[in-house]
Amino acid sequence: MTEPDPAAGEPALSAGAPVVSVKPIALPAPGRGEDLLVKVSAPATGHDLPVIVFSHGFGSSMDGYGPLADFWAAHGFVVIQPTHLDSRTVGLAPDDPRTPRIWRVRVEDMKRVLDRLDLLEAAVPGLAGRLDRSRIAAAGHSFGGQTAGNLLGLRVLDPESGTAEDLSDARVGAGVLLATAGRGGADLTPFAAEHYPFMNPSFADMTTPALVVAGDRDDSPLTVRGPDWLADPYALSPGGKSLLTVFGAEHSLGGIPGYEARETTDEDPGRVALIQRVTWAYLRHALGIEDSSWQAARKRLSQSSAPLGRIESR
Repeated sequence: MTEPDPAAGEPALSAGAPVVSVKPIALPAPGRGEDLLVKVSAPATGHDLPVIVFSHGFGSSMDGYGPLADFWAAHGFVVIQPTHLDSRTVGLAPDDPRTPRIWRVRVEDMKRVLDRLDLLEAAVPGLAGRLDRSRIAAAGHSFGGQTAGNLLGLRVLDPESGTAEDLSDARVGAGVLLATAGRGGADLTPFAAEHYPFMNPSFADMTTPALVVAGDRDDSPLTVRGPDWLADPYALSPGGKSLLTVFGAEHSLGGIPGYEARETTDEDPGRVALIQRVTWAYLRHALGIEDSSWQAARKRLSQSSAPLGRIESR
């Protein structure tokens, strides 16, 4: 999947444009305890650039996920990466009073980014006037998948209030949920149920179009079910979704958290290249930019004699 196949009708994909990245950009965040630090990456050329707001996994930061952020930015997206309070760079104490609400603060971080696109745009040299604010996607990995999912309509039963508030955002037109937790309750291990009470999502109202990416060897210690648990955001949500199952992939999906990330146990450049191209093609399709890349990606996998994954849609 690293090279396009003209015979299959797959358009050629260039090496991409040079990328300009600026960090940290501080967004004032009253009530959060500290400013929200953000990284913005954008292609040096082009106009009407769609936006991806990316939520990192537990413990990571705006500096993670270079294999995805750099690829997306080089191929026409503005990628915005907030650093959430659970980041190791923040060093929040376990007994910090904000800890029980981190799942909710993460969603507020994503919305704050959308609220302050003007400030973020102005902070990147040469970016002013080049954003397409009508085409915005939310994406995330692991814990970040649940965070991004909230903007798509996923609901969490708040362990403090007992309510499942609608936190969706109409500004977000599509999503990509990578290695994202499935159903809670009896599907969780006792450890997960005790330590992560916010892991009780409902996908019934997640109506925004989304691509779910799951590894068929992602045997999470948080569930008693096995790798199929990570497909729940696809299987349990309304239609208009697609699922990319990556063969042989564990939780890091071949190495998307970083170029040299220690947590990558299944390093595989081919899997990373597959995810780069399929997520890019899907977002161009879902945001109404063009369909040929997505159709070609699906065709290529379905016709390959040794595919790295499988795409299904409903």
